[in-house]
Amino acid sequence: MDAKVTPQVLRGMRDILPEKMILRQYVIGVLRSVFESYGFEPLETPAIEYAEVLEGKSGDEADTLMYRFEDRGGRRVGLRYDLTVPLARVAASYGDLIKPFKRYQIAPVWRAERPQRGRFREFYQCDVDTVGSKSLLADAEVVAVAQTALTRLGFARFRIKLNNRKLLAALGEYAGVPAERVGGLYRAIDRIDKAGVEAVRSELTDSGIDPETAGRLLDLVRVSGEPENVLARTSETLAALPGATTGVNELTELVG
Repeated sequence: MDAKVTPQVLRGMRDILPEKMILRQYVIGVLRSVFESYGFEPLETPAIEYAEVLEGKSGDEADTLMYRFEDRGGRRVGLRYDLTVPLARVAASYGDLIKPFKRYQIAPVWRAERPQRGRFREFYQCDVDTVGSKSLLADAEVVAVAQTALTRLGFARFRIKLNNRKLLAALGEYAGVPAERVGGLYRAIDRIDKAGVEAVRSELTDSGIDPETAGRLLDLVRVSGEPENVLARTSETLAALPGATTGVNELTELVG
């Protein structure tokens, strides 16, 4: 006699019943309309990719939290962790794509982490990206898309955070972190809101950054206020680093 199976959902996953599914479809519809109004085109990619395509692209933490397995053909595969790596694979696979290639994708991703309250192992991401353009207008357009989408969804107050890779690289140089370890610095800084300043300070000093430098670094990344004031303080602190100057100038043009 077959044993009874208790109906249950895998921890970190969830069923979306009609009431919430209708709301989700409404939100996705608004986002799709905004994305397409800016000329972004839809893209769909497989949920499963070769593991070698996914591994090492989003840092050690992403590799640890990735669902990986071997399929019946003996191939090492994994569930996509985000939508950025599949986009990069598409851009590398199709040389005849017309550039700039403006795409949006709204799709689920999976992360094999122990979910905290309010977080799930399966969730949707909504991405817009432009491939093949070095113009700051492409970055400005993405910011405009985000602002338009949030406004259309009824958010009266929100904050859009911007970064710049040249400026991030300068922060690593300022802290004396070798290029091969700078990813850990970025991830530590990114956890300030969640873990708190002192926890991040300990993490930085434990990684080899001297306490004085860690303090100056934390003071700098916590500067707040109007964009021009934040950029002026950043430029003053990192004036000796050419990459920082370029990054500040690009952000100044972006928000100007």
